[in-house]
Amino acid sequence: MALMKEYKTINQIAGPLLFVEGISGVGYNEIVEVMLPDGERRKGQVLDISENIAVVQVFGVTTGISTDQTTVKFLGETMQLGLSTDMLGRAFNGLGEPRDKGPKIIPEERLDINGLPINPYSRESPSEFIQTGVSTIDAMNTLVRGQKLPIFSGAGLPHNQLAVQIARQAKVRGTEEKFAVVFAAIGITHEEASFFIRDFEKTGALENAVLFLNLANDPSVERLITPRLALTTAEYLAYEQDMHVLVLLTDLTNYCEALREVSSARQEVPGRRGYPGYMYTDLSTIYERAGRVKGRKGTVTQIPILTMPGDDKTHPIPDLTGYITEGQIILSRDLHRKNIYPPVDVLPSLSRLMNSGIGSGKTREDHKGVADQIYASYANGRDLRSLSAVVGEEALTEIDRKYLRFADEFENKFVKQGSYEDRTIEKTLEISWDLLSAIPESELKRVKTEHIGKYMKKK
Repeated sequence: MALMKEYKTINQIAGPLLFVEGISGVGYNEIVEVMLPDGERRKGQVLDISENIAVVQVFGVTTGISTDQTTVKFLGETMQLGLSTDMLGRAFNGLGEPRDKGPKIIPEERLDINGLPINPYSRESPSEFIQTGVSTIDAMNTLVRGQKLPIFSGAGLPHNQLAVQIARQAKVRGTEEKFAVVFAAIGITHEEASFFIRDFEKTGALENAVLFLNLANDPSVERLITPRLALTTAEYLAYEQDMHVLVLLTDLTNYCEALREVSSARQEVPGRRGYPGYMYTDLSTIYERAGRVKGRKGTVTQIPILTMPGDDKTHPIPDLTGYITEGQIILSRDLHRKNIYPPVDVLPSLSRLMNSGIGSGKTREDHKGVADQIYASYANGRDLRSLSAVVGEEALTEIDRKYLRFADEFENKFVKQGSYEDRTIEKTLEISWDLLSAIPESELKRVKTEHIGKYMKKK
């Protein structure tokens, strides 16, 4: 049993932080119990230790805490989460307590929420296709098992709708392997929380899902815990229960804001735009928990979602995320204005592991060529849109007008799909070939001639 130590030596309270002096033998990340004068107890965690002062981060508000009457008890252990397969089908709050009126979880195992880093040597390269049922992802920015592929969105765009659609539809094809979804919402409104729970319950997806919901009116410090609880649950289901787990984290921007708030309370020297200089390292402790491990059946795949402040891709949060993750899916305000859902802009979007998860035996032999061809044709059509706005459509050649029409058809038939429309990869490729049939065959330089003969329907 770890040695507990009690102190009544708080010398300062700053935001969510307590500064406790005269301490000895206290460890970094150690869990703390704060006892208020009225008997109320709150949890906290050691953030920093200097010679004889410990900085304690309180999970909750610090109102009611006094410097002379409050007792701080150091519990001698790090924060752990009690885990069990009974968590599937349940919803928890940002601290891992049930919020669905169900019973408390009786743990089969307790794990440190900070996880253990995966040794690069024991990582296996992701290579198995995950079908999300969303054409823009499956065909052009393919998600593979063990990948981390973020969605970059903006305020007011339907990223939450897209997140639950992926959670509902994601599957590993051709296998009967166990698949689970861990969904963590960080700093969301009550309305968004009820939307998530309602959607998961209505479609039956809740049976294979674990939900962690941290609300906007919950203490912001909780936001630093929520994604780690979700990932610890995912690692348990993947590596102990042999499941393939998809983790959705929304919205990482709220996580980074909480990180900035705590950093400011600690009076640290700020980095870019006031965010702490160690934000890159901190984000990597979340993103790098995705992957495949040699000798283990289960895998953890991650889709973090973040809203870019001011739709700015160069903002520190999307910028640092792009360095750590394997690509990005970018949502477009222009497509959203055209009433196209999901408004995925395929041109700046990218999946760096796509080529590992597609092709014969995984998706289909023509996948790579078709993806390249529709990308090139759409890019050409978008450029011609700008040109025709200047010179007029009648000044364009006949082939140029075909590309122009292709861009419109591509957005309305390929990108646009219903929020409950689950397309197979075959259906997506069929739509692609249908669109390409409007372009002269001599222009189709990125697809193999035998594939044109095999898959394209003649008009």
